[in-house]
Amino acid sequence: MQLTKGMTAIVTGGVSGLGEASAIALLERGLNVVAVDLNEERGAAMEQHYAGQLKFIKADVADGEQMQAAITAAETFGEFRALIHCAGVGGPVRLVDKDGNPGSLEKYTQIVRVNLIGTFNTLRLSAASMAKNAPIDEERGACVLTASVAGYEGQIGQIPYASAKAGIIGMTLVAARDLATKRIRVCTIAPGLFDTPILAKLPDDIRQSLAASVPNPPRLGKPNEYALTALHILENPMLNGETIRLDGAIRMQPR
Repeated sequence: MQLTKGMTAIVTGGVSGLGEASAIALLERGLNVVAVDLNEERGAAMEQHYAGQLKFIKADVADGEQMQAAITAAETFGEFRALIHCAGVGGPVRLVDKDGNPGSLEKYTQIVRVNLIGTFNTLRLSAASMAKNAPIDEERGACVLTASVAGYEGQIGQIPYASAKAGIIGMTLVAARDLATKRIRVCTIAPGLFDTPILAKLPDDIRQSLAASVPNPPRLGKPNEYALTALHILENPMLNGETIRLDGAIRMQPR
């Protein structure tokens, strides 16, 4: 699918990290972008900076009504044909904590809700909207989801995050097959260690240790490298139903 001026994309988690880089890459191609996030201050700043080309919508990706409002905003902004879904949260949960108590069901549920249910919710609503488009070069739209290498090699304490990201990996091929008759493609990117605001909160020595654990290149990934991959997926009509690891050949250790 050729990304052209006047086309609209939704980017969730669109005002920081991987989502912000993706939104900027789309804007540079001349697309309109609806950036979905919960950070109102950052969203308002981006909307002002890219006035007329970017619209910020505050929405919880796992909420049907809120995400439908974002879809409607995209439809009125131009032809909604592209989704890059980056929104997600993390947080440690152990099955048995240091005091011998069972891990938090509430925290597990919250992380899975945002990451996995939020992905399903965003994808179903986006696909229903894209299915109404007239085909262009045999396509009505394309969707890029975000998993993680944790979906393959989750570390100790990552059980809710790993569960959710593994669910997205498992969702990808089924979604692509499900939407094949609608001529909508679905792929997933599974990033490794990227230099995002979450990692920025860590001490420098830990960040350096993480960077050194990546075989090649021996550094953290750059958000624009995720964006390059996402845009390639959107534009390459033969990429469908695939999860692409974007990780510098890292394989995560147990801890």
